[in-house]
Amino acid sequence: MVNTYATTATVNSEAKETAFVLWFDEVGISDIPSVGGKNASLGEMIRELTSQGVNVPNGFATTAYAYRYFIESAGLEKKLRELFADLDVEDMPNLRQRGKQARSLILDTPFPPELEAAITSAYKKLCERYSTDGDFCNQFGEEYKEECKRYSNDVDVAVRSSATAEDLPDASFAGQQETYLNVYGEEGVLESCHKCFASIFTDRAISYRTIKNFDHFNVALSVGVQKMVRSDLACSGVMFSIDTETGFKNAALVTGAYGLGENIVQGTVNPDEYFVFKPTLLQGFRPILEKRLGSKELKMVYDIGGSKLTKNISVPQSERDKYCINDDEILQLAKWACIIENHYSQVRGTYTPMDIEWAKDG
Repeated sequence: MVNTYATTATVNSEAKETAFVLWFDEVGISDIPSVGGKNASLGEMIRELTSQGVNVPNGFATTAYAYRYFIESAGLEKKLRELFADLDVEDMPNLRQRGKQARSLILDTPFPPELEAAITSAYKKLCERYSTDGDFCNQFGEEYKEECKRYSNDVDVAVRSSATAEDLPDASFAGQQETYLNVYGEEGVLESCHKCFASIFTDRAISYRTIKNFDHFNVALSVGVQKMVRSDLACSGVMFSIDTETGFKNAALVTGAYGLGENIVQGTVNPDEYFVFKPTLLQGFRPILEKRLGSKELKMVYDIGGSKLTKNISVPQSERDKYCINDDEILQLAKWACIIENHYSQVRGTYTPMDIEWAKDG
């Protein structure tokens, strides 16, 4: 019998192996084969670092088992193997054509009812936990209020792909799959999860696995569904527990810009940069070494009532000329970077500098 939904943080290993969905607080760094590195790290921080003040929004992940169940139950592996049988990844037009065909095969194949039920059940529970207050729709103006009310009981989530591969320790799949922001409602979550499954066959991912001689079907996909922080009304960024330019271990670097963080991750904007000296920070001092003002020309926001989930808008010059976070916030983020670095260094038994995405709720 298939266990479609694991429900407790003490879920046993046997249940994990056949679960379609696992909550972040049910997984840790040892669960990378099941939920991928991204989702396993989110779970690790929720379970181990919440008590130290590190704030991580909750969510859930579909498992590698769920992806393989989908592929096998629909008989897709045979069709996909035939599609890639004589592929030459140096032939770019042919790679694009076959990649498109592979993604279409997955998108045209419905999820099994039991997988769909597991995802929607988890999303409903997430909505119950993060119920939206009645004032939520007031911020969008009269023209969008009715559109907003349709979703006022549905939480906004980020839906992110996290590839995983057993017995392939040297594999790195960063940036090869898709991310969807400001996803609402059961249909929206299911559609985004489906698109993430299909993104395991992006042209870039196909080419990478072929060049590395990885079997396409030794790689699986986990999808993380996480409550979003309304950084579209504030700011977000990426922080590093090391100076990325010099490799200096005693400095933390925090970057930030207005709106959702995807612009910084993709390199679309020039963010603010803040450098903090870690040793005296941990002694209770306020050692901000340097602040560099970025241009921050654009910010990504929710596209309520529009044709897309998000959109980029111009940032007024008056806001560009200011730092997006204050000194207290810089120091708090740097402390979290130190806590996260210390934890992962202990877990891995060696010094492990970290890069961490952050977001401020507006």
